[in-house]
Amino acid sequence: MMKFSVSIYAEGDREVTLDEVVELADAVARLNGIASGMGTMGYGAQIVVEAENSDKAVDLAIDQFTKAVARTELPAWPVSKAECIGEDDDYGDLDA
Repeated sequence: MMKFSVSIYAEGDREVTLDEVVELADAVARLNGIASGMGTMGYGAQIVVEAENSDKAVDLAIDQFTKAVARTELPAWPVSKAECIGEDDDYGDLDA
């Protein structure tokens, strides 16, 4: 198993408020996550998951993201973007 950082973004039909982003941040905090989206037409989070590969990491992260959103007052908008990077990919090209 490997750790992956997955960024997920869901788009909707209205601006997201600061209070909503704070609520999402609380919901993803237990996933080593951070939230974003205030003043935009969507919301997102970056969370850390463990999986066998990047495809499984994205699937797992979207599931966890959807569950976190369900614990908030945010509307359940569709995920429009998901990007994944493995922990080995972060600094693999830098010299020690």
